[in-house]
Amino acid sequence: MPNEIYLKFIKVYGDSSTSFSTIKKWAAEFKRGRTSLEDDPCEGCPEDATTPEIIEQVHDMVLDDRRMKVCEIAETIGISKEHVGYILHEELDMKKLCTRWVLRLLTADQKRTCMKISEQYLERFNKNKTDFVHRQFITVDETLIHHYTPESKQQLKQWTEAGCSASKKTRSVP
Repeated sequence: MPNEIYLKFIKVYGDSSTSFSTIKKWAAEFKRGRTSLEDDPCEGCPEDATTPEIIEQVHDMVLDDRRMKVCEIAETIGISKEHVGYILHEELDMKKLCTRWVLRLLTADQKRTCMKISEQYLERFNKNKTDFVHRQFITVDETLIHHYTPESKQQLKQWTEAGCSASKKTRSVP
């Protein structure tokens, strides 16, 4: 009987047909009384990994550590990486973003120096207003931007909700 089924599969599906060993296995299953084509549930595996409790658990883990990897979440909760990916992308509508630019705050000394220089320019402007009549006086925001190159892109990726941009980290070291 499996031989006949296999030949029919070859006629219909050609090279993309199911292997003979698979057809033989399924024929034996149906001979023993199996009536469903669905897989039997695995022992120890949750029947549905997308329960509201598991979704909430994944969400809490990601909010606690936005740089957590999918495999770490899967291992902690005890579900597959595919289910974690589905929950993150489809249920929670989250994605992982990476940024390379990090804003850098001025130190107290740098702010003091900028303030002194600005006061000197303002004082000079007030003394010699006639010299500045035909010139433009330019002011600038003193926030510095520093290009930070991490060892790998993975170090900067973090989970964010849809429509949100990656959070910016400030650095206060010179």
